[in-house]
Amino acid sequence: MKHEDIWRALDTLAAEYGMSASGLARRAGLDPTTFNPSKRRMPDGRARWPSTESVAKVLAATGADLSTFTALVTGARALPSAARGPIRRVPLIGFAQAGGEGFFDDGGYPVGGGWDEVSLPEIADPNAYALEVSGDSMEPVFRDGDLVIVSPNAPIRRGDRVVVRTRAGAVMTKQLQRRSARRVELLSLNPAHPSYSFELPEIAWMHRIVWASQ
Repeated sequence: MKHEDIWRALDTLAAEYGMSASGLARRAGLDPTTFNPSKRRMPDGRARWPSTESVAKVLAATGADLSTFTALVTGARALPSAARGPIRRVPLIGFAQAGGEGFFDDGGYPVGGGWDEVSLPEIADPNAYALEVSGDSMEPVFRDGDLVIVSPNAPIRRGDRVVVRTRAGAVMTKQLQRRSARRVELLSLNPAHPSYSFELPEIAWMHRIVWASQ
């Protein structure tokens, strides 16, 4: 097993799922620079190997198994179609963009041409979309760089983590604490940030988070 073979396998895996090396690291819940070419050698020129923990997180995030990864290490140039599993591409924007105009229709479904795309395990909802977390307002549940998959059509129950957009244009991720015929109470994921209570007419839409790249 050679140093360059391990890194080639990771690069191939990223490409098979439509990602760069940094995108693969981010999806696996790692620092986005973990797999950068500049990180593959130490300052003194010695080889830097990816950790077994990093590889395990990559396999979990992509759904690839160890035998598939081993095949890439030993010379395979692509994944066999059966190894890819059910994959689809969903629209992706940054969380900061979600409060802007032109990305959602009145029902909260993704619209417009400003979205990027990301390949992810199959999500049943055809209107599902991805948001990339930025900042620390959702820690420790979601961290900067995490991807969350949001399903507009998934049923929402008390305790679910949700993305909410208000009529005023604010977008936030909270935990649904209580919903009555008149009000929605939202608990902050980060104790340092406020919780909120809204009258129902103040809410434009509320969608459930069904998956995260942690």
